[in-house]
Amino acid sequence: MCDVNQTEVTEFLLLGFKGLYKYKCLLFILLFFSYLIILAGNLLIIVLVSTNHNLNIPMFFFLKHLAVADILSTTTIVPMMLTIILFDMMEVPVRSCIFHFHMVFIFGFGPIILLTIMSYDRYLAICSPMRYNSIMQPHVCFKMVLGSWFFNFVLSLEMIFVWQLEFCGNNTIDHFFCDFGVLLELTTSYTYLLTVVDSVISIIGGVIPFSLILISYLSIFFIIMTLSSTSGLLKAFSTCGSHLTTVCIYYGALAVIYMIPSNDRSLSTNKFLSLLYFVVTPMMNPIIYSLRNQEIRRTLQQMFSKY
Repeated sequence: MCDVNQTEVTEFLLLGFKGLYKYKCLLFILLFFSYLIILAGNLLIIVLVSTNHNLNIPMFFFLKHLAVADILSTTTIVPMMLTIILFDMMEVPVRSCIFHFHMVFIFGFGPIILLTIMSYDRYLAICSPMRYNSIMQPHVCFKMVLGSWFFNFVLSLEMIFVWQLEFCGNNTIDHFFCDFGVLLELTTSYTYLLTVVDSVISIIGGVIPFSLILISYLSIFFIIMTLSSTSGLLKAFSTCGSHLTTVCIYYGALAVIYMIPSNDRSLSTNKFLSLLYFVVTPMMNPIIYSLRNQEIRRTLQQMFSKY
C-alpha cells in the first residue's frame, strides 16, 4: 500500500530520447528504415529456407527460427520506440508496461537459446559427422526449437514477482521501453527476492548457454587443429563461420550491456546499449548469413536470376 502522502501510480510516462528531440526526425527515419531492413532481411531468410529444398537441412531450419526470434524481439521494442519519438513521450498503463516487459523478456532470450542449439548442430557436423544425420532428424530439430521457446516461457515465470510490485509517487521512465532495472528503481515494494531470482535466471538463461557454446567451439577448434589438409580446414571454418560471427555479435552486445556496472553508465548509454542488442544485432544476422554462407548466396542468385 502507498503512504498517505503518496499517490498510487496507474500510468508510466516513457520519455524515450528526451535529450535528442531536435534530432527526432533523423532518429525516427534511421530507426524506421533499420526496422524495415530487419523485417525484410529476416523475412527473406524465412522465405528462402521454407521454399528451397536445398536449404532443407538442420542448420537452416534453426536459422529460420532465429530469424523469427529476431523479428519478434525487435517488434516488441521498435514500434513503441517510434511512437515515443513521434509524440515526444508516451503514457502506458502500469499493467501494460509490465506485460510489455514480459514480451521483451520472452523474445529477448529467444535468440540466445537458438544460438546454443545451433552451436550443438555445428559441433555434431564437424566433430561427429557420421552420427549427424541419425541424431539431427527433422522431428528432433522441431523438438529442440519447441523446447527453446518452452524454456523461455519457464524463465519468464519470474514475471510473477514483477506483477506483484507496487508503484507510488514517481511515474517517469527515462527509457524507450519498460526495462527491468527501471521498474525496480520505481517500485516501493520489497525487491530482494526478485533480484535474487533474476540473478539465478540470468545465470540459467545467459551464462549456462554461453558456456555450452564455448564448450562446443573449443571441441570444434581442437578437431580442426588435427586436420592436415588446407581444404579440410577451410571447409570446417566455412561450416561454422557464420554462426560463430553471429554468436560474437549477440554475446558481444550482451557483454557490453551487463558487464559494465549500471551505476557507471549514464541513462543515455543504457538506451544506446539496448539499441545495440534489439536493433543492430537483429539487422546484422541476415547480412552475415547472406555474405558468408555459400548456400544462401547461391539460393539468392538463383532466385534473382529468374527475374
